[in-house]
Amino acid sequence: LPTDYWKVSTIDGTVITTATFWANLWKTCVTDSTGVSNCKDFPSMLALDGYIQACRGLMISAVCLGFFGAVFGLVGMKCTKVGGSDQTKAKIACLAGLIFILSGLCSMTSCSLYANRITSEFFDPSFVAQKYELGAALFIGWAGASLCIIGGSIFCFSIAENSNSPRRGYAYNGATSVLSSRTKVHNNVPDKTPPKHFDKNAYV
Repeated sequence: LPTDYWKVSTIDGTVITTATFWANLWKTCVTDSTGVSNCKDFPSMLALDGYIQACRGLMISAVCLGFFGAVFGLVGMKCTKVGGSDQTKAKIACLAGLIFILSGLCSMTSCSLYANRITSEFFDPSFVAQKYELGAALFIGWAGASLCIIGGSIFCFSIAENSNSPRRGYAYNGATSVLSSRTKVHNNVPDKTPPKHFDKNAYV
């Protein structure tokens, strides 16, 4: 997967690529020209470099914060029936936005720290070990972190929108008021029909 390639280095032959070295936060691998990959996990967590441990912690924090942000965001949506009133939902949505922003910052910091180490080793003339270049996973991480921050900001604006546009009440005039008004108008119209006179024989 492209998310596995945090840093990549290739050894080119005269015609084809002989081997491709790539690594991430958990393992380092080499892929030969036939497409067969041999991977090796890092032997000990305590023996790792400090920047790898920091990147691991930041990425794990980003994933956990993203999960809780998704839960709070689901509760804060107006289309759900949980969370209480609209004011309460707006506060929950704002909290979800803050969590998403923190998640994006953690992910962006992790990718930037890893990329800074790669570039510093690549341009260091005294570094004689294998030199790597930026992998596809770093660009995916930067894009995802940016989307997280933008989405969290949109969630935070929901509480401002809810406070600036209070709900207005509308009076409802039912059908009874219309009927009563028509009855009043009908009663106010004088009856112009002349009275009828009946003979005494009509009552027999």
